[in-house]
Amino acid sequence: MSQKTFLTCAVTGNLTTPDQTPYLPITPNQIADECLASAEVGAAAVHIHVRDPQTGKPSMELDLYREVFDQIRNVNPQLIINLTTGPGGRFIPSIEDPRIAAPGSSLMQPEKRVTHITALRPDICTLDLNTMNSGADVVINTPRNVRIMSDIMRAAGVKPELEIFDSGDIHLARDLINDGTLEGPGLWSFVTGVKYGFSSSPETLLYARSLLPSGAIWSGFGIGRFEFPMVAQAWLAGGHVRVGMEDNLYLEKGVLAKSNAELVAKAKRIINDLGGELASSQEARAMLNLPIKSS
Repeated sequence: MSQKTFLTCAVTGNLTTPDQTPYLPITPNQIADECLASAEVGAAAVHIHVRDPQTGKPSMELDLYREVFDQIRNVNPQLIINLTTGPGGRFIPSIEDPRIAAPGSSLMQPEKRVTHITALRPDICTLDLNTMNSGADVVINTPRNVRIMSDIMRAAGVKPELEIFDSGDIHLARDLINDGTLEGPGLWSFVTGVKYGFSSSPETLLYARSLLPSGAIWSGFGIGRFEFPMVAQAWLAGGHVRVGMEDNLYLEKGVLAKSNAELVAKAKRIINDLGGELASSQEARAMLNLPIKSS
């Protein structure tokens, strides 16, 4: 594979909990510092969620996103910032009446899920296309809601990264490309290892790749113990890669990573050992047709 590989670091997520590891970044300062440290060892892009600094629980507060965003931009303008729009799609039906949301549901209007995108205009933001079982809950992203969010992203000049959990998500995305809702051939991310979604196997990865439009740029990553095997599999299949504490907390079996930078450094070693090379943020910007930032 002659093309360089760009690595995204997903530094905190919204499902990992602080009681699982003492090293999870929680505050805006911690999240920004982890992003910058990951960039120092090889990450060309960072994928960002924010959390309530007091409780550690997931948050959608614009001011928290702004604080992280500004801290990164002030130190490393070239680093590609990828903000999540995933929160707001989870539904937990109540036992008494499944039409009514139970505590823990986050389902909200699609416009509210992208308020921070319009305000901050990051380089990239995720666009989830999955409607699926997720543990005991359900994630809902209807075609209507996806269209609404996509239109807002386009108006803000932000490139969507299409988050793919199963093959039906690809078919939906291709329909949206065909009708002009999304610009093709697209930036895609295969999420593997989530229960009831794509498995973390070479066969699954190659099948997913086969469904993409010609010229598509894609990444693949694995959850939990599949994180590092999927780094190798994605690279071998011609894709880009992602690691980070959103997806996995362990450097190796039984050994917690003390930072996202440790996870990035290990992924870099894997790619280098296979004969590959990581792209810088500037090189990744050129690949993705993003504006080149000045220092």
